[in-house]
Amino acid sequence: MTQTVVGIFNSASDAQNAVDQLLSNGFDNGDVDIKAGSSPDYATSAATTANADNSNGISRFFKNLFNDDDATARYSAAAERGTVVSVYTQTEEEASRASVILDQYGAIDVDNDSDDLTNTSASNTQNFNANNTDTKGNNAGKKISVVEEKLQVGKREVSTGGVRIKSRIVEKPVEESLRLREERVNVNRNKVDRVASDADFANFNEGTIEMKEYAEIPVVSKEARVVEEISLDKQVNQREETVRDTVRKTEVDIEQLDANKN
Repeated sequence: MTQTVVGIFNSASDAQNAVDQLLSNGFDNGDVDIKAGSSPDYATSAATTANADNSNGISRFFKNLFNDDDATARYSAAAERGTVVSVYTQTEEEASRASVILDQYGAIDVDNDSDDLTNTSASNTQNFNANNTDTKGNNAGKKISVVEEKLQVGKREVSTGGVRIKSRIVEKPVEESLRLREERVNVNRNKVDRVASDADFANFNEGTIEMKEYAEIPVVSKEARVVEEISLDKQVNQREETVRDTVRKTEVDIEQLDANKN
C-alpha cells in the first residue's frame, strides 16, 4: 500500500540532512520532497488535490491528508514555522524506514509540540496511506493474505562415487636357463716312421681337408596371451526413505470487537 510519510523540522539544515540520509539509504530522489512550510509550492504539491477552498497551500496539503480539521490546523501551524519533508513510499517497510530516519534527524512531535518546536523522543513522523487518510483510521480495503506452504518431494540423480579402470604397460626382467652345444675342430698330428706304401703314393699330391665348427645360440621370441578380462557393470538397489520437513501456513484469528471498549 502506498503511504506518504511526513516529518516536520524546526531547522532547514536538519531537514536537508534527513533528505540526504534518505537518498543514501535507497530512496529515489523523485519520492522525497522538502519544502519550507510557508512555501507557495504547496498549492501544486504532488500530495495536493484540487480542493476548491480558501485555505493556503500548506493547509490544503494537510487537510487532504487528514480530513480532520483539528489535525489539519495543528500540523499546518507547526509546518508554517518549519520545514516539511514528505516521503512517498510503496510498502509499509519503506514507510517504517523513512519514519525512523526522519525521527533520527530531528522531526518534531507535533502532538506534544510546544511553542518553540522543541524535539521530543517520541515517534514524530506521520504515515498516510494511498487514499490520503490517516493510517490510524479506517482499515477498510486492507487484506491479510492467507499463505500455506505445500511440501513437494521429487527425485534427482546425484553422483555418489564410482569405479575407474585404467590400464598401463609395465616391464619386468625375466630369465631362462638353457644348455647350448658348441663345436671346435682340433688338428691332430702324429709322428710316424715307416716305408711309404702304394696308398701313400696315391695320396701324394696337393689337396685340401676341411671340417666346419657349429655352435648353438639362444633364439628369443615373444608370444602375447590374454590371461584375464576386466569389465564394469552396475548393480541397482532400491530403498525407501522418509523425507521430513516443516511447512508454514497463515492462521487467522477473527475477533469481534466490543463497541464499548476503546
